Amino acid sequence: MWDQLWTQLKAGQPHHVLFGILLGVLFGITSRMIMLRTDYRQYPTYPHGRIIHISLGVIAAALGAVAVPALYKKDFTAITFLSLAAQQFRDVRKMERETLSKIDSMELVPRGSTYIEGIAMVFEGRNYLVILSALLTSLASLALGLPFGVGMGVLTLVLVYRLKSGKSVSHIADAEIAEVRVDGPDLYVGDIYIMNVGLTSNQELIAERGLGIILTPYNPNGKATLSNLGQRQAILFDLSTILGVYRDDGEPALIPMAKLDMKDGRLAVFLLPQEKDAEKAREIVRKVPILESAVRMPTEASVNRKEGEQHG
Repeated sequence: MWDQLWTQLKAGQPHHVLFGILLGVLFGITSRMIMLRTDYRQYPTYPHGRIIHISLGVIAAALGAVAVPALYKKDFTAITFLSLAAQQFRDVRKMERETLSKIDSMELVPRGSTYIEGIAMVFEGRNYLVILSALLTSLASLALGLPFGVGMGVLTLVLVYRLKSGKSVSHIADAEIAEVRVDGPDLYVGDIYIMNVGLTSNQELIAERGLGIILTPYNPNGKATLSNLGQRQAILFDLSTILGVYRDDGEPALIPMAKLDMKDGRLAVFLLPQEKDAEKAREIVRKVPILESAVRMPTEASVNRKEGEQHG
């Protein structure tokens, strides 16, 4: 594949092939840079984690850009290269999962396996978006001309920007600040029971520093999603990472918790933050991402649709 392209370029034939490839690689790398961000989760790490992902993005962009001219010349080994790339990116997903799982065991408030799987899935999927961006840009450049290639590249960047993040908790539930109440040994957030706190010192600490939020789902789908343990752990992790957590290892009574009200599906969140700011905590909860593997949609089941039609 590479030998044929190099022969064409040396023969002085279609220089637009080279420009089309370079344009595809450029937009592919740009799309990866748009999706690459080290935020409060500190992953990917800076600088080495980012270097790894940028390098993978360059490889993905090159594969996507070169595949089009190779297929133009009926060199179908390009498909083999793309399938090998897919296998490599699946290995990247496995590597990310293992790395994050090892890191998670050292966290005071862990991410949880569902959050880790979501992050690993995102990193794999973003490499495929890079390939798509480079491939479409290269295809438009070779088929229609460089100006069309630039236009297609810009469109793919817009698509990538829209797909780089999904929905948040605010799309499925309303978050309200709630009173943290210690009634004897019983701890409540609003009217929702959280746990039993035995030590008087812990009761006093919770009464002084405790912070509570209640999430009320908008519909049965939101109720089912919030009941997922992985989604609840993601909420606790984001809160603890941004606000800090007022506890040390070996203090189970001070660990953040999220409990359901079994009657109506509301979710009560309790934590002891280093920075006690209820409004900030509410905004953090609203912006917690909805994990793809935690999403539940019972209303889409055929039995529920039939029931709704009968009532309608």
